[in-house]
This record gives sequence, structure tokens and C-alpha cells, in this order.
Amino acid sequence: MADIPATSEGSANTSEAVVEYQQPTPEFLQRKIYFLVDQLRTYHSELPENLQTRISYDLLTELANCVLNDGIFVIVKALMELQHETERHLIKIRMQAENEYEIEVAEWRSKIKDPEELRHILGLMKIKHTKKLHESDTKIIEILDQKVNDQQSTLQKAGVPGFYVTENPKEIKIQMFLLDFILRLSRLKYEPGK
Repeated sequence: MADIPATSEGSANTSEAVVEYQQPTPEFLQRKIYFLVDQLRTYHSELPENLQTRISYDLLTELANCVLNDGIFVIVKALMELQHETERHLIKIRMQAENEYEIEVAEWRSKIKDPEELRHILGLMKIKHTKKLHESDTKIIEILDQKVNDQQSTLQKAGVPGFYVTENPKEIKIQMFLLDFILRLSRLKYEPGK
């Protein structure tokens, strides 16, 4: 078997084309954490005082460490997009129920000429419509509540501090502010030289 000489002809071009990813230095990461914590403290100071006491500086520091990885931003943005899409869908459902009522009223108005009978039918329709809207609204609220629980669970599993499944409105409000903080941080660009 003959030896085949190795040539560097193709390897020189290949190594130039490969861009190596460099791990950030510990100093860079530390400065970025300080930057993130500083930003979070600024956001925190904008909150009403009663909410400031509910969000500790330790939580802000944990949050800063968590968002060092941009993956959390991707998760939060995806959850927000999903929520907006769900809300648009639910608004369409609500509007459809309203439109059906208006169409039915118009049909009855064109069919019934006796004002007394029309008033009676429209009164019954109003009761039916109100009940249907209440049922629809209840279902929409249940869907939105489930969406909140799903988001809380996803963020908890992703390791985002301050997130856990709860139905407590005060805790949910805190989580909403934490989400706002994360979204605001996602729009910032950390530049170490500044």
C-alpha cells in the first residue's frame, strides 16, 4: 500500500473559513452582570414602593445571572408572541358572538312588524345574548388563566427566578413586572467599553 502524501492545499482555506466562537472571559461576564443588575435596579426604582419591597435585590441579581444567556430572551419573546396570538383569537371569538347577536336582531326586526311582539322577542334575545356572552367571557378568562399558568410553568422550568405557578393576583403582578424587566433588558445591547 502506497503512502499518500497529505497536502495542506485544502486545509489552509478551510481553517480560514471557520470562525471560532470565543467564550466570554470571566471579567466580561462579571461586567455584564454588573451592567444588568444596574439596569434592573433602575427599572426596580420606577416601581411603586409597595412593589419594590416585594422584589429583592437578590432576586434582581439572580435575574441578571439568568439573562446572561440570551436563550431566556428567546423564550420570553416566544411566550409573548403566543399570548398575543391567543388574545387576537379570543377577541375574534368575542366579536363573532356580538356580530351573531346583531344579525339575529336585524333578522327579527325585518320579520316581525308588530312592535309589542318585537319588543318581547328582542327582550328574550337580550337575555339569551347576555347569558351567552357571560359564558363566552368565562371561557375566555379560563383560557387566559391557563395561558398564564403555562407561561409560569415554562419560565419556572427554564430557571427564571421569581416564576412559579400561582393564581395569587399580587404574585402574578410581580411576575408581570419581572417579564417587563426581561423584555426591556432584551432590547439593550451591552457594550463593555462604555
